[in-house]
Parts: sequence; C-alpha cells; structure tokens
Amino acid sequence: MNRPLRAAVIGCGNVAGNHAAAYARHPGVELVACADVDPGRAAALAARFGADPAGADDVLDLDLDLVSVCTPHPTHEAVVTAAAARGLHVLCEKPIAIDPAAAQRMVRACDDAGIRLGVLFQRRFWPAAQRIRRAIDDGTLGRPVLGEVAVLLHRDSSYYTADPWRGTWAADGGGVLTTQGVHYLDLLQWFMGDPVEVSCSHTTFKHADAIEVEDTAVATVRFAGGGLATVSMSTGLTPGLGCRIRVTGSNGATVGLSEYPEGTEARLDVWAVPGAAAAGSPYGEGLEPDVELAAINGALAPFHALQVADFVAAVRDGRDPAVTGREATRSLAMLTALYASAASGRPEPV
Repeated sequence: MNRPLRAAVIGCGNVAGNHAAAYARHPGVELVACADVDPGRAAALAARFGADPAGADDVLDLDLDLVSVCTPHPTHEAVVTAAAARGLHVLCEKPIAIDPAAAQRMVRACDDAGIRLGVLFQRRFWPAAQRIRRAIDDGTLGRPVLGEVAVLLHRDSSYYTADPWRGTWAADGGGVLTTQGVHYLDLLQWFMGDPVEVSCSHTTFKHADAIEVEDTAVATVRFAGGGLATVSMSTGLTPGLGCRIRVTGSNGATVGLSEYPEGTEARLDVWAVPGAAAAGSPYGEGLEPDVELAAINGALAPFHALQVADFVAAVRDGRDPAVTGREATRSLAMLTALYASAASGRPEPV
C-alpha cells in the first residue's frame, strides 16, 4: 500500500488534538475527518487540521483505513467493535475499557476482523522509560523486586465540571487511578511483570463536591515474579508534584524517572547502578506553578506522535503495534482489582 493511509479521529475532547496533529503531520497519512456527538467540537478540531467534520454515527462509513478513538472510557467498546466490523485499524485511548470483559470483547473483535488494535500509552516512548526497560532486559538490575509509584497531581474542580461525564462511575469509570494513574500502572507492570494480587484504599478528600469517584488512592501490588510495589496517587495537591516511578532489582540496583512538571518529558532522577551511579532532583530547578490541562497535553504531543508513527508502521508492515489491545488488558486487570480491593476491604487477585 503506497498511498497515504486515510485516518479519522473519533471524539474531539482534550486529547484528540494530539492524535489529529500526529496524523496531519505524518507524511504517510491523510487526516480525513474529525467526529464527535457535538457537531461544534467536531467542526472546530477539523478546522484546525484541514479535515472534514463528521457525525459520530456516520464517520465509520467514510473511506478510511484507521481511526483513533478518543471518546469517554465506557464508550470505547462500541466504537472499537464497530470500526473492526468495517475492517478499520484502531488506536484507542487509555484505558482500553473500564470492564475487563469489554476489553476482551474488543480484542477478540479486532482479532476476528484481522485488524490492528493499539492502545495509547505514550509514556512508554519516553527515552527514560525505554532505558529502564532495557536495564531490566539486559540484566543490569537483576530481577525487579521492589517498585514505587507516586502520581501527585493538581486538578481544579473546574476540570471535572467542564464535561458532564467527568468524575462519574458510569461515564468516567473511576478517578485518579483510571484517568491519570493508569499510565503509571502500565509502566509499573511493564517494568515489574504480571501483577497477581493488590490491596487498595481510596477516598475523595478534595473534590467531593464535584465528583463521585476517588481523587486519592494508596495501594500495594504483588507480582508473579515475587516483586512488590507501593502506589500512591492523588489529584488533590496544590501545587502538584508530578509523577515518579522507581524500580529496585535483586542485585540492589535502583533506577527511576520523574515527570515534573506534569506532561513534560520524564528524566532519569536516579540511576543507582554500581559503576554508573547518578542522581538529580526530581523537581529540576524547583517547584513551579500548576499548568493548564492544555499545556500538559501539548507537552505530551511529541510522544503521542511517536506512538501514532509506530501504529501507522504496524499497519503498513502487518505487525503488532508497540502496545497492543491484549497488552493493555494487563493494566486494566490491575485497575479493576484495585477498585475491587477498595470495595471489599481485603486483598484481591488480579
């Protein structure tokens, strides 16, 4: 296939602009349409990138090769399976779904249709994250035995009230664990291996007047290889302190990265490896004021572009993308178990 691949973006909310920009700037892709249930939002995003606006019900009937799905989390299944039924390759925003059974149906529908399903976890494309993964693969750390995740962010109540679906169990699927923290749950299992048991507690201490889901959570995770990890997440900080993940191996070496301010490219803040030890402040030159969501998404756009480029190459080459739908079910399984543990008050299997 030598002609440009024809792409559309479905769902024109905050993150959709990163997908549209990546397609519009890719030399092997033609961005055909931007679609939304709100015609005004579809028209606005389409105008920014020289595409046509489309309705959510008719975009899949255009002459397309692939679509990005950027709709609210619980709607992913319906859009992805409809796209698969038309033979369209799909790049879906995280999390793949809010229900493991729905995720499995999505994976199965795409397998049956013979199309590629990718899920957007752009932080895997940070050079710092890939260096940690290589240190695990090449034995620099030995076997990962201890992990630590901290996602300590700021959100105003206006973030949740800007869209009626935000902050609800039915339409958002969860709070900080689902919407912000799932990126780091994905990195955690990518580094540590398959999770097998979790314990979790969560609460809503800052945004209770605006949301019904959690804004703060703490957890422990046990992995199939015997490793353990701690997790702490919140959107209640002012100012936010960004995100951090660290991994200690069986030989005692520790490596980690920090994302501060939120959205900026993560840097290695600790590389405690014998003969190659280095460390820096996770906060760079000091704390900074909180930034708007648009700025956070804008800073992540280059890594959206890298994952979109990988997905386009996967479609052309007939190979799996870097993050498949099946791979994305692993972080969803952990996420589901965390909520189950918080509800039951006891450890739950993944």
